[in-house]
Order: sequence, then structure tokens, then C-alpha cells
Amino acid sequence: MTIEPDTKDWTWVLERACPDCGFDAAAVDRDRLGARIHENATTWPSVLAGPASSVRPAANVWSPLEYACHLRDVHVLFGERIALMLSEDDPEFDNWDQDQTAVQSRYAEQDPATVGEEVVAAAESVAHWYDAAAGAEWQRRGRRSNGSVFTVESLGRYHLHDVVHHRWDVGSWPCDTQSSGSG
Repeated sequence: MTIEPDTKDWTWVLERACPDCGFDAAAVDRDRLGARIHENATTWPSVLAGPASSVRPAANVWSPLEYACHLRDVHVLFGERIALMLSEDDPEFDNWDQDQTAVQSRYAEQDPATVGEEVVAAAESVAHWYDAAAGAEWQRRGRRSNGSVFTVESLGRYHLHDVVHHRWDVGSWPCDTQSSGSG
């Protein structure tokens, strides 16, 4: 059985806590977005060091390796989107088919140790964008082709939910819903 494409619009996580992982975007301090994304990434190499990291828990559920490949690519994509938002006025983001990327990039066949390093490096790169954001830059806008509008701040919160949720998906680390304010 193949993975069923995720067609849900997850932007609702910006308005209410996720009932699965418990992530609450409103409780996230925007000044800690970069640090929290980096902290999450540093846990993936140990997840991928396990002997079952490339084993799917069910035929229709990604393995920890496939989730990690996805997160690596998410970090790169969000870095590109933030760069666009900071350099252009109200850019429209290119569509990204995460399921097509997983198949074309052969997520299930990649080396877990290499992917672990790549997740950390990609997270460090995108974390720098969040760490450098200041003042009015947090409110610069960008949009998806479906009309969803993000600011740098809301994109960061959405991004953080994605990485926290997928860490919860693999079941080896509970969601960290602690924060130091709502920034």
C-alpha cells in the first residue's frame, strides 16, 4: 500500500492548538522560532540511528527516515519562502507536492545517517532567517496559490508546527508545548 497524499489544509493550526501533538501556535515566542526549529532538528539523528528507522509502522505511514527526509526538504522550502517574503512584496509561493517529492527523491532509500546530518544543517540554515527577523519584517507577507496568506511570523509558527508534529508522529519525543511568551 502506498502513502495516501495529505490534502488537508493545516493552516488552522495557527488559530487553535493541534489536538494530536498539542502544539499551540499562540503560545510560541516568535523570537524563539529559530531556536526551537534547531532544537527539534538535533533530535533527528538519534531517531535515525535506530535499526528500525527505515521501517514503516504500517504500509500507509511514513518511516522515521521518510519523515526526516520530508523535514529536511521542508526546512529548505521554508527558507526559500522567507527569503522571498523579505525580498519581494507579497510573493506567491510555487506549489510543492510533498508526496511527489517523496517518491521522486526516493526518501525510503536514503541513508539515515546522512539524512540526520542534512536535517540539522537545513534547520540551522532556516533558523538564521527567523533569528535575523526584526521589527516590521515579521509582518511581511507571502501567499500560497490557494489564497492562504502568511506573514514571516505566521509562516514560522506554521513551520514549527510541522516539525513538532512530525516528531510526535514518529513517537519518540512528546510535543513540547512550553514557550516563553507569545512574541
